[in-house]
Amino acid sequence: MGLMLKKPADAVGSAAPAIMIGLFVSFGGILYGYDTGTISGILAMKYWRKLFSTGYINPSDDYPDITSTQSSMIVSLLSAGTFFGALCAAAVADRLGRRLAMIVDSFVFCFGVILQTAATRIPLFVAGRFFSGFGVGLLSATIPLYQSETAPKWIRGTIVGAYQLAITIGLLLASIVNNATKDRMDTGSYRIPIALQFAWAIILVAGMLVLPETPRFLIKKGKHEAAAKSLARLRRMDVDDPALVDELLEIRASYEYELSQGQATYLDIVRGSIGKRLATGCAVQALQQLAGVNFIFYYGTTFFERSGIQNSFLITLITNIVNVVSTFPGLYMVEKWGRRPLLLFGAVGMCVSQLIVAIVGMTAASTVANQVLIAFVCIYIFFFASSWGPVAWVVTGELFPLKARAKCLSITTATNWLLNWAIAYATPYMVDSGPGNANLQSKVFFIWGGFCLVAVVFVYTCIYETKGLSLEQVDELYSKVSVAWRSTGFVPSAEQTELRETDKAEARFCEVEGPKRESQHVETA
Repeated sequence: MGLMLKKPADAVGSAAPAIMIGLFVSFGGILYGYDTGTISGILAMKYWRKLFSTGYINPSDDYPDITSTQSSMIVSLLSAGTFFGALCAAAVADRLGRRLAMIVDSFVFCFGVILQTAATRIPLFVAGRFFSGFGVGLLSATIPLYQSETAPKWIRGTIVGAYQLAITIGLLLASIVNNATKDRMDTGSYRIPIALQFAWAIILVAGMLVLPETPRFLIKKGKHEAAAKSLARLRRMDVDDPALVDELLEIRASYEYELSQGQATYLDIVRGSIGKRLATGCAVQALQQLAGVNFIFYYGTTFFERSGIQNSFLITLITNIVNVVSTFPGLYMVEKWGRRPLLLFGAVGMCVSQLIVAIVGMTAASTVANQVLIAFVCIYIFFFASSWGPVAWVVTGELFPLKARAKCLSITTATNWLLNWAIAYATPYMVDSGPGNANLQSKVFFIWGGFCLVAVVFVYTCIYETKGLSLEQVDELYSKVSVAWRSTGFVPSAEQTELRETDKAEARFCEVEGPKRESQHVETA
């Protein structure tokens, strides 16, 4: 195939509109990344620590500070909000549609930002963290859903993976802004970074006002003519083009066949093939968090500072730059290598890097040791950002049939946030010194490295290769291939819906919608 990602000969229409729309929608990841990234720097700002302190004096620098318990609560409340937001995302996306749901989600996020900006005490600040997290949770389940339902199959992995790229850009922007305001000795030190989040939300809402709804959602709601117009816009084709009509028929016949096999209640999605896929999706999202990357981005500034590294804000900025740059190879390799090889590559690389960081941090304390520690933290981030960062979202976006997709994605995303919360809550107790704390310091990387080893086994035994398959062909893959390591040899049947020809005939778009079509469309029918 060469080095470039090439459009297959059998792909009809233009992919440019769907690619541009998918990349724009991934902009919502900036809200996620920026909101996550700001808190690491804010917790290290002297003015913020003094203003929000409730009387505790940090013995290391004899300065007013917040306790480990307060730090844990402030960081983890965002993740708690995102967990509940992700669980609610299916109901919102299935009722309002993917497009309108993202607009509503953005307003919820903005309410949380208002509370954080206004806060001068911990209770109002953590309330704002919860509501902004609720909005992020809603968006984090809806954005990959929208992308996977609109993207052409040959580049779907790159488009969905761009969501992770936007998250890394958000983290980088947060690091830059924090670095610019950290020395201010007024409320602008934390209010400026927080209030900038309004800009990201406004851009996303403005775009969603003009973008189309997904064709698959419209077919699910029985709006077949609107689905045709949406797909025609995404493929830049005439609404009556035979190739476009055939793609619509394929989606509709597949959905009707799914419904003929039963409904998709919450009880149904934990059984059979869907249940197997749901367990896979939850595990891949859990292991993405247990790889430990958010330890770096939540507590990295504090960790580097306590490891004796000078200018910890600058080191955090460097790790964020590495995070952004390293995501680009992942967006390329996810379509060239496939999902399984890239996840295996990333898990092995992360495991080795983290074990080296843990050993160096334990056995040496010098300038050279700190340089080695920083270097291997950056190498670890490269392996994460080029593999598990984007590919976890790609895998979960492809796993599920249309009738269950919103529910399953909300649960897998909620799993991501549940582990995110657990890590954010537990890390201060695991890493910090003091009464009741484990004081692991760099030894915590042994834990993250152990989970990366688990991830290697999990990918080999559980992750099916879905590169190049349509969302409907993924259903066929799971019905015909019993074990994951044989999925790389799967070839979809020439006519996936040949067993559903009766449904397909009854679903003929032109015949069903003929009476409602304009005169030229009736002529085509």
